[in-house]
Amino acid sequence: MVRLGGVTVSERSVAQNAQLALLLEVTGTPKPGNVDREREYDDLRFEHFMAGAVGARRGLDRAAAGDPLGPAFETAVEGMAGQSGGNTQFGALLVLTPLAAAANDGRLSPSGVDAVVRGTTVEDAAAFYRAFEHVDVAVDDPPDGLEPLDVRRGSDAVPELRARETTLFDVMESSADIDGVAAEWVSGFERVFKASEWLLDGSGPVADRASEVFLELLAAEPDTFVATRQDRETAVEVQERAQAVLDGAETATDLAEEFVRRDINPGTTADLVSGSLFVALERGLEV
Repeated sequence: MVRLGGVTVSERSVAQNAQLALLLEVTGTPKPGNVDREREYDDLRFEHFMAGAVGARRGLDRAAAGDPLGPAFETAVEGMAGQSGGNTQFGALLVLTPLAAAANDGRLSPSGVDAVVRGTTVEDAAAFYRAFEHVDVAVDDPPDGLEPLDVRRGSDAVPELRARETTLFDVMESSADIDGVAAEWVSGFERVFKASEWLLDGSGPVADRASEVFLELLAAEPDTFVATRQDRETAVEVQERAQAVLDGAETATDLAEEFVRRDINPGTTADLVSGSLFVALERGLEV
């Protein structure tokens, strides 16, 4: 136990904080369109996210121990997939594993995590591709000329990765203009670190702060998962509606109910919230 500001708190490991970030993210409510402790879908429930966070732990341990990033991520995804709901936290783990790796050796900063992701290898990319064999993930078609590197090919694409000497950072860089998590990889996790400051500056229960940060991020940029599953027009609508909530023109609860009915799931924004919670926890956010 340690004392911070006169309050006795548990001293958690890096991997424990990463796992706690996954749990805190799903407990935040309301998060319009996302599963939370009050809303879920028939085939994707709150319990699936809890189980996914538990299952991911071994991979988070590997990332925090300094193991190669790709295999650590694949291990986390394989464990996460060990529940009946399917894909719960693939994107969140893609955010958390490099952050945990950076935190392991005291480099949890934009420049530190940038060095981690730029140091990834072809074998890290191969493990990333294999992770797609553990769970179904909604992705866009690859850009022109990169069809042989379609992530949906899984292990079948690995020979091409090796032939082209494509690292995991290269893979993220090629998708950064259409995928919000990939964009974080090439920007030093800019939005994640900014949102972590909002969490630290906030007050009240952490889960409530997480839902507020979710709305702030959602209003700032179109969610790329919505753009993939629906279309760009819907993603822009979601962004505008989130801003309307912040402006007081709509309520977050009503918007959450509507988005669940319409099957609109801003999953990328939730992924970034998980990352921001981890950074904030590592920087002293009390739970």
